Amino acid sequence: VQLQESGGGSIQAGGSLRLSCAASGPTYSTPCMAWFHQAPGKEREGVATLYTGDGSTLYRDSVQGRFTISRDSAKNTLYLEMNSLKPEDTGMYYCAVEGGRSARDCFFSDYGDGYWGQGTQVTVSS
Repeated sequence: VQLQESGGGSIQAGGSLRLSCAASGPTYSTPCMAWFHQAPGKEREGVATLYTGDGSTLYRDSVQGRFTISRDSAKNTLYLEMNSLKPEDTGMYYCAVEGGRSARDCFFSDYGDGYWGQGTQVTVSS
């Protein structure tokens, strides 16, 4: 499986961006899909997760209500809709996919056994 993110950029606080993650290969084997954020000087952390088995999602508290993870299976593309952006949302955003049997598998994994994209930069200015 190969992943390629796009959609990042520079934007003022309060604005919106939509990140895309185009997948190629046997994604049917990777029902766990997630977006991770790495702020400058900090460790990477998961912000949104989707389990395609039942469509359930989970968000980090800091983005709950502002970010939405979704997937277009026909286009084999994962999205992250980001609204009301804040300066602390600045950083690299990575998509990742992994095998799993349940939403719990997806929500509590670090995706260390999965596939990752190269990332896309988001910069939010105040």
